[in-house]
Amino acid sequence: MDRSGTDRRSAVGAWVGNLPAPLALLNRFSITRYLLASIVSLAFDVALFMILVAFLIDPGWASAAGYSAGIVVHWFISSNFVFPGKRREGAALQVQRFGFIATALLGLGITVSMVSGLTSAGVLPVLAKAAAVAVSFFAVYLTRKYGVFR
Repeated sequence: MDRSGTDRRSAVGAWVGNLPAPLALLNRFSITRYLLASIVSLAFDVALFMILVAFLIDPGWASAAGYSAGIVVHWFISSNFVFPGKRREGAALQVQRFGFIATALLGLGITVSMVSGLTSAGVLPVLAKAAAVAVSFFAVYLTRKYGVFR
């Protein structure tokens, strides 16, 4: 609960918080909620990436398209489940969305440059994507936790 006495968790956050203790632990730390949000977003990202690569789209462009789809999914999950009660209102919401998009662009830049560079060096696209996911995950989480949703 926040200081006003009202529960600021989303419906999903409240549901997860009412799960049995071992499962409710997932709701305790923002990094675990962020990990769950990232897994869901990554599923959208990788699915689109693999479809586009199968259609012989350049892996760099395919990673950009996949990552962009994941960004949209991640906003909805982050603002309602990962950082509950931290979403702003009015003009402050627009600033927060801009910050979220800026961190997404950071992750996109990391992803595209790593996938492009690694595939140019002969690494399989899926392995290059996996490496980029790991690096961008931590870079974006930290900037969102301590910048966008502080």
